[in-house]
Amino acid sequence: MNGSNPSAERYWAAIRRDCAMLGLDAIRVLASAPEQLAAGVKQIVLERAQALVVLADGMYFEERAKLQVLLQPTALPVAHGLAAQVPFGGLLGYSPDVLASYVRAAGFVDKILRGAKPAELPVEQPTKFELVINLKEAKAIGVTIPRALLLRADEVIE
Repeated sequence: MNGSNPSAERYWAAIRRDCAMLGLDAIRVLASAPEQLAAGVKQIVLERAQALVVLADGMYFEERAKLQVLLQPTALPVAHGLAAQVPFGGLLGYSPDVLASYVRAAGFVDKILRGAKPAELPVEQPTKFELVINLKEAKAIGVTIPRALLLRADEVIE
């Protein structure tokens, strides 16, 4: 996780809670700048991680190609917090549909430009989410994706 992300501590608390409920041990690996990614991957290997979750973060998306090159030799299943990152590497991703969010944001901009007061506009949560599964990556690391999950995916990369 990017320790400089304002949501990092909240994410970490939720991750620890959820992992504990599932009987899993969570390992916190921080990489807050591109030059820290290699050290983060090294820590993942040294800690003997069995899977990896890359949280949604602009820096990780911007550095997606570098991150994929660093992670590929680990052969770990990688889940991304941004589904749009999966075509560049990783096993799967689940996130709000970024394009749908931009379309909703454009609607708010239109209202503001027509005179609406921003403070009076409702706060909205995303309503459309997408699940992307990379079967090519699954085969490369020896992971079988259940058919039921494949049927629920919005996109399957083969």
